[in-house]
Amino acid sequence: MSEIAVRCEGLVKTFSDTGALNGLSLDVVKGEILALIGPSGCGKTTLLRLITGVAKPDAGSIEVGGRVMVSPERFVPPEFRRVGMVFQNYALFPHLSVAANIAYGLHGADKDDQVAAMLQLVGLSGYADRMPNELSGGEQQRVALARAMGPRPDVLLLDEPFSNLDSGQRVHVRNEVRAILRMSGATAIFVTHHQEEALFMGDRIAVQHQGSIQQVGNPGDVFGNPATRFVATFMGETDFLPGEVTAEGVQTEIGLLQSTHPVNVGDQVEVAVRADDVRIAPDPTSGAIVLTREYRGMVNVYRVRLPSGRFIHSLQRHTVRIAPATPVRVLMDPGHELACFINSN
Repeated sequence: MSEIAVRCEGLVKTFSDTGALNGLSLDVVKGEILALIGPSGCGKTTLLRLITGVAKPDAGSIEVGGRVMVSPERFVPPEFRRVGMVFQNYALFPHLSVAANIAYGLHGADKDDQVAAMLQLVGLSGYADRMPNELSGGEQQRVALARAMGPRPDVLLLDEPFSNLDSGQRVHVRNEVRAILRMSGATAIFVTHHQEEALFMGDRIAVQHQGSIQQVGNPGDVFGNPATRFVATFMGETDFLPGEVTAEGVQTEIGLLQSTHPVNVGDQVEVAVRADDVRIAPDPTSGAIVLTREYRGMVNVYRVRLPSGRFIHSLQRHTVRIAPATPVRVLMDPGHELACFINSN
């Protein structure tokens, strides 16, 4: 059985505006990178603040490294929690060198050896004497990571760590950071609101919404088999087609679809359909029509109005060019079953 590095049970934190937690529970396995994703204001940063100890929950408990940090009877101060933190703005000391930044918080006669080891781990062995203002954003990110990892925390928290990087740096640095975390065997909670980043970084993904965890699972399961309508929407550009469950599948206006979710014959449901599931082809007899084509370089995304008036999107290769106002036949070709949800209307 996997060892639990962080366990949050029934966390409640109330604010007057946003960021509240409503009985949130979450386990993080030792040695894994858990990507925590959700929209702004859903409570992601609040959860990190409770784990670090800079804020107290109104109710609930937190264990880190097998020790109770928060309970109705106990509250361990931040400096005794063995929790590392990498901030959005890196929070490096501008008057200290790279080596001195990493050494901050380290103790023992082998401090210099520890600093050298961390510099080697993050690929900055020749940068010990440089100052933070002499580094690129990506290099500052690696120094911040080395400083947080130096004391060997039980868990490392990364709060939107790439938000200050441009798109080109972002892709490069996230590859480096994931490789460093993997090589070190660190346990990490990586917070983001970017779907692509979560899918890349996380061994598992936890989707947070309105102060609670909606789904936890490996990236393929969360993306391909969302547990709730919110997860289906947030983890991809998703259209929802109404249909009725029959013995053969879900009957919709574009055909019979197969569902991953347990449903009963006669249920009125909505099927979650993503653009890569949908094929279109010109057909003058069809009642569906192309409204727009969005060119994204390697692919085109078409917005199609169905005979019912509902809209659906289709992702096609960049070589497939269909003009707006063209009638098209709409076919489903997902290669997998689709998630569906009981229609609440």
